[in-house]
Amino acid sequence: MTVGIVGLGLIGGSFAKAYFEAGETVLAYDADKSVLDFAKLSGVVSGELNEENMSTCDLVLLCICPAAAVEFLRYAAPFIGPKPVVIDCCGTKRTVCEAVFPLAKEYGFTYLGGHPMAGNHNSGFKYARANLYKGAPMVIVPADFDDILLLDKVKQLLAPAGFGRISVTTAEKHDEMIAFTSQMAHVVSNAYIKSPTALSHKGFSAGSYKDLTRVAWLNPTMWAELFLENKDFLLSELDFFIASLQQYRDAMAADDLSTLTQLLDDGRRRKEEVDGR
Repeated sequence: MTVGIVGLGLIGGSFAKAYFEAGETVLAYDADKSVLDFAKLSGVVSGELNEENMSTCDLVLLCICPAAAVEFLRYAAPFIGPKPVVIDCCGTKRTVCEAVFPLAKEYGFTYLGGHPMAGNHNSGFKYARANLYKGAPMVIVPADFDDILLLDKVKQLLAPAGFGRISVTTAEKHDEMIAFTSQMAHVVSNAYIKSPTALSHKGFSAGSYKDLTRVAWLNPTMWAELFLENKDFLLSELDFFIASLQQYRDAMAADDLSTLTQLLDDGRRRKEEVDGR
């Protein structure tokens, strides 16, 4: 198999290393030539992905921001051809899918939206690792939900990455869910760490602090773009969260032990309900 990867950051670099370790041929493109050169020197990448060889790939993964993915595919569309399956790996799906589904139909290439549900707070090729996706979920957004043969082919093409589960959904549903499961966590973590008390936390913090602040260390440009592209769903989640926080604050301000206990118990039971013990 030959896989083409656009963008060699944490996500693209981890795909590159996974496919390389599986014995597949990796072609890649990165806007930063020094990153591409390093990836080639390391042996992970065999050569540069370009107009001439893109059509020879079995799979092309776009591991860049949504706007950049759309821009790249508008440029590359005439060179892709019928052989590759193209999957973007962006953090939101509506923006990319709405732009690229018609483009794929016009130029005759196969495209699906995608989102690998894995990562960490570091970014860049040097932090990429071949096992990043092992056991992780992968979300796929197809143009045609009835094309079972294509979905089976996609599972085979993604097999070297080691995903534990592949879910199929719509762009709308993906963005609604991701506002809660990912974007809200980044907003809350980033806002929480701004407390003046954080400057003197050492010696007083343990697991709870680490869990809550881990994703505060993020890529501001990328996440700001993702937040704004998904602001309808994200604002809805934020409004609910702010209203919920106000209930806790009001109970504490009123020294209302009964209400505060009930609020805490409601949250405990909700966690057990959705995730189990």
